[in-house]
Amino acid sequence: METTTALTADVLVLGFGKGGKTAAHALTDAGKRVILIEQSDEMYGGTCPNVGCVPTKMLVHYSTSKRLEDEAQEFFANSIEGVRALTSAFRAGNFDALDGKETATVITGAARFVDPHTVEVGEGADRITVTAPTILINTGSEPVVPDIPGVKDSNHAVSSTDLTRTGTLPRKLVIIGGGYLGLEFASIYRHFGAEVTILEAADRLLDREDDDVAAVAADILRGDGIEVVTGARVTGVTDAEDVATIAYEKEGREYRVEADAFLAATGRRPATGGLNLDAAGVRTTARGAVVVDEKLRTTSPHIFALGDVNGGPQFTYVSLDDARIVLDQLLGAGERSTTDRVAVPRTLFITPPLATVGLTEREARERGLRIRVAREKVADIVAMPRAYTVEETRGVMKFILDADTDLILGAAILSIDAQEIINTIALAMRQGVTATTLKNAIYTHPSSTEALNEVLGAFVA
Repeated sequence: METTTALTADVLVLGFGKGGKTAAHALTDAGKRVILIEQSDEMYGGTCPNVGCVPTKMLVHYSTSKRLEDEAQEFFANSIEGVRALTSAFRAGNFDALDGKETATVITGAARFVDPHTVEVGEGADRITVTAPTILINTGSEPVVPDIPGVKDSNHAVSSTDLTRTGTLPRKLVIIGGGYLGLEFASIYRHFGAEVTILEAADRLLDREDDDVAAVAADILRGDGIEVVTGARVTGVTDAEDVATIAYEKEGREYRVEADAFLAATGRRPATGGLNLDAAGVRTTARGAVVVDEKLRTTSPHIFALGDVNGGPQFTYVSLDDARIVLDQLLGAGERSTTDRVAVPRTLFITPPLATVGLTEREARERGLRIRVAREKVADIVAMPRAYTVEETRGVMKFILDADTDLILGAAILSIDAQEIINTIALAMRQGVTATTLKNAIYTHPSSTEALNEVLGAFVA
């Protein structure tokens, strides 16, 4: 006879990502009974510490630490072992920190809704049902596999997860797609010693950024020895025993490139398949994103969606802010919403990194704003000796300023420490600090932030 274990909770969380685990911890600390269901025991803590931010940025560090005398394959294998050790420790720590709480339980398995308040996990004698008055969906996103002949069946196709866990360095790596994910892995693997080719369908890389900033980034990548092919439409992949051949078209001509491994970095989509959201009355978009309002409630008001699954910006720190919004609904005044977000920065971790916030020059001019543009190459910034002390003078800094108010409308920082500088700029934008105030501020020396003393006065337009 088939038996089912029936559990109840005050709050049920589906997915162990940043938003879900942050909310779960706060709710248990507030005395709520919380059950969190995670599909995979390899993903406790979510994408970031397991297959995303932590392993990739650790690989950035390792790859740029490689010395000329280091044998490429051995150095790479040792680096991957270092990544595995850290991610394993983080994974175990995330599990123990939550499951070890008296009022929290972590269940491993794929969840699916059976009604608006209940999900089930497992089948047969192992079937568990969990019922709760409040449910948080935090199942993240998954890679989009492009509909290109030969891609799905190729033995040489690798995922972003593979590239953070596999200890064999490919001699030739081809990356289909020049977005953030593709460019980061291209930079990482090139610095480890692989031959890397990027095939990007658009006419140039980083088409969201201004032409001048994108051109400097492309020059840096090419200068590192990465072959960048723009305007390339991949038409098919053919396997041989040792290599895959990727065929593409450019300007009416056909080309081929061989690779030991290739990554299809063509975007990610919300991971909602298998949740049976119809049974919960939760509506999704055509791309599978859970439809939410500005307070992250779904079409079933007792169900919230946090992180990548709701179709918002795919950043860990946005998922964290999603948790703050939901917690304000459940434990606070219920006033916070996604409309509160101003000047949310982002960073592309190539070497050196590119960090941006706010409007580009192009966007500001399209809006008809009166602007001033301050721009300077990193190599020319006298007030930033740190770039010379760490032997990384490539890049550019650019600011878009409101000509009437002197407020910062946007910035693009392509330089050493860009991921840190951008946070200061974003905070200034949120607090209404003028460009002149930032320019005349006192910064430590030698630091990258003190570049603001000079660049904010280097007007070009």
